[in-house]
Amino acid sequence: MGPHPAVAAIRLAVRRVLHDVLTDITDSTGITPRAMAGGPPGAAPHEPPPAPLVLVACSGGADSMALASALAFEAPKLGIRAGGVTVDHGLQEGSDIRAAEVVTRLTALRLDPAEAVAVTVGRDGGPEAAARDARYAALDAAAERHGAAAVLLGHTRDDQAETVLLGLARGSGIRSLSGMAAVTGAGRYRRPFLQIDRQTARKACMVQSLPVWDDPHNTDPAYTRSRLRHDGLPALEKALGKGVVEALARTAQLSRDDADALDDWAAEADASVRDESGQLECVKLYALPPAVRRRVLRRAAISAGSPAGSLFARHVEEVDRLITGWRGQGVINLPGRVEARRQGGRLVIRQG
Repeated sequence: MGPHPAVAAIRLAVRRVLHDVLTDITDSTGITPRAMAGGPPGAAPHEPPPAPLVLVACSGGADSMALASALAFEAPKLGIRAGGVTVDHGLQEGSDIRAAEVVTRLTALRLDPAEAVAVTVGRDGGPEAAARDARYAALDAAAERHGAAAVLLGHTRDDQAETVLLGLARGSGIRSLSGMAAVTGAGRYRRPFLQIDRQTARKACMVQSLPVWDDPHNTDPAYTRSRLRHDGLPALEKALGKGVVEALARTAQLSRDDADALDDWAAEADASVRDESGQLECVKLYALPPAVRRRVLRRAAISAGSPAGSLFARHVEEVDRLITGWRGQGVINLPGRVEARRQGGRLVIRQG
């Protein structure tokens, strides 16, 4: 008799991602999985390269514990070492104790290394963004320290739906509606569960008798995502019927495909709208489709030093009006002390 359907689902999702990781390693190094394992049976003995390490970022919640259990089960079968990292944000009393408990659970799953990393959460961008920045910095450092080939994240289809709705509320355009990518950080971060719902992950933990920790921040109405999770999405499902989460996740993928195509178009168009000295020419920019032109302008602002995370759609729209609604406007101030001005038929974007 096979595993419970929920357990089978999470294991299959992780197995597919681990195969992708091995393929990427082979493509970049030329070392095949067989070579990692020491070569074919009967071959002359030699020193195989070290087995690749994949880490799981684990908070102790149901999603990441389910992910850790699936990684622990699937990795050895593919010759992959499995480890885990939990990040102690220090935002709640007893968080260090909770982190130590998570390490104990990861160790019980035979993950090695299994460690807790304490971070200091700043204030830039609000509490949720600051915690996220501190968490990813810690995970980056852990991956570098251990030489990990990848870090698995436990974001589910429900998380994806929430991300799409938050992007819609910000009015930040199609890229925000594309949600979270399955692979980010130049291949470092992988999200196996984007097609798996939160309930399946929790069920997998329950049938495997895995203890889970429910973060009180996830039910705290002070946090936007928490309000959306417990009030917003249920209200949408009540009004529109079941299937809202699946539809939003599907919207994310379709939007990502469109956004990627437009980004590629903008990258190709960038060189065609510059003069011999590399300055952007307003007439040529005006001829571009608006979606492509705004991407060219955003790329230029970021290249000049404007932080991508602080450069919003309203900033780009103001710069765009120097092209489409020129009335002799003055300098447009952008994040990162970057200035944009129209000068002699050219658009000049540089730090002031």
